[in-house]
Amino acid sequence: MNWKKLFMITGVVTLVLTIVLTPLIGMGCSSEEQTLKVGFSICYTGPAAFKGKPMGDGKLDCIKYINEELGGVAGHQIEVTWRDNQYDAAKATTIVNELMNKGCLLFTTNASAMMTASAEIANRNDFPGIVVFSAPTLTNPPKHIYAQMPDYGDDWAAFAQYYMDNIWKGEGKPKMALHLLNNSTGAGAMAAAQLLADQMGIELLPPEEHDSETISEIESLTRIKAQNPDILFISSTPQPTSIIVKNAVELGMYPGMTIACAHASFTSKLIELSGDNAEGVYGVYPTVDWDDGVPAMAKMTEYCQKYHPEDYGNMDYITTWAEGLIVAEILRLAVEHVGADNIDKLTPQIVEEYGIKKMNNFDVGGLHGPVTYTPGDNRLSKSVRVFQVKGGAIVPITGWVEAPLIPYTFD
Repeated sequence: MNWKKLFMITGVVTLVLTIVLTPLIGMGCSSEEQTLKVGFSICYTGPAAFKGKPMGDGKLDCIKYINEELGGVAGHQIEVTWRDNQYDAAKATTIVNELMNKGCLLFTTNASAMMTASAEIANRNDFPGIVVFSAPTLTNPPKHIYAQMPDYGDDWAAFAQYYMDNIWKGEGKPKMALHLLNNSTGAGAMAAAQLLADQMGIELLPPEEHDSETISEIESLTRIKAQNPDILFISSTPQPTSIIVKNAVELGMYPGMTIACAHASFTSKLIELSGDNAEGVYGVYPTVDWDDGVPAMAKMTEYCQKYHPEDYGNMDYITTWAEGLIVAEILRLAVEHVGADNIDKLTPQIVEEYGIKKMNNFDVGGLHGPVTYTPGDNRLSKSVRVFQVKGGAIVPITGWVEAPLIPYTFD
C-alpha cells in the first residue's frame, strides 16, 4: 500500500469535510433541528402528589400533542426538562436554578407553594415563571411570575359574593370561618378575606390552620363550632379538605352550615376521598368540567384516555393541558418576534416581553377563560365558575364570573 498517497487523500477529505461542516458545527445544528427549551417543576410525588401527578400528566401530554401532531412551534420542537419537586420548598429552589442553567426560556410550577419557593430566585434573574394555581403574593407587586388563572384570593371573593347574593337569607352579617392550609394556598384566601370581608358584609371568625398531612381536625373544628358559623371556607388541597369535611359531619356541623372550597381542593379527588360527606359542598374552579363540549375537549380527552386514563374526570388535568397550549402560544409569539431561523437569539427576557406580555385574548379551546396580559395584572386568565357537589359529581351552578383585580398592598 502507498501510505504516502493514502495520507494525502485523507488530508484532502479532511479539508473538504472541515470546509463543509464547520458552518454547521458553529450553528450547533440547523434551525429546523433547534429546540425551544422550557422547564416544568412538578410535584409528582410527596404530600401533594394526588394533585401534582394529573397536572404533570396533563402538561406533558399536551406538549406531546403539540410536538407530534402540530409539528411543534413554528417548526421547532418544544424540549421539556421536568423535575419532581416532591412538594418540597428546598427541592423547588434547586430545580429553578437547574432550569436556568439548562437554558430554559421559561418555567412553570403547579402549586403556589412551590412557586413561592422559586419566585425570589426567578425574579432576581428575570426568569419568567407561570404558576397554575396561584396566590396573591406571587403576582403583587407584578414582577416575573405570572398566574395562569385567578388565584385563591379571587376564589374567596367570587364565592363570598355568590353567597351573599344567592344563599344568605339571615339578618345582619353572616359569620365565616376559614380553615387554611399553612402555606400560600391558605394565605392567599386569607389576604382577600381580610381586605374585602367587611365591605361585603361578612364577619370573619378567627382563622384555623392545618398542614398538608393532617389526619384529624376535630380539635380545630370544635373551636369553630363553638362560634356558630354560617359558612366554613376551606383553602387547601384534597386530602386535608376531605378530613375537614368528614370531621365537620362527625361533629354535626354539616349539613347545617355552608361549606365551600377554593379551587386547589375542589376536584374529583375530593369526592373520592370524602364520599357522601361532600354532597352539597360548594367550590370555585377556574376551568370547565369534563362534560362541557368545548373545542379542546375532544383532543384532550383522546390523549388522557390513551396515555393516562386514571386522570380522566379530574379537572386538574384540564388546567395543565391548557397550560401546555399557553406555553406553546407564548413561544410562538416570541419566535415570531425574532424569526423562525433565529431562535438561537431567544432569551427568557425576550420570551417574557414578546411572548407573555403580547398575549391578547388567546383562546385555550374553551378550557378556561381567555388569556390576556394586562399591564399591572400578572393574572393571565381572569374568570372562575362556582360549582357544587350534586349526586356525587361536581356540577357548575354559575356561568363565568369575572375576577376583578383586588388592590393588595404587600410589602
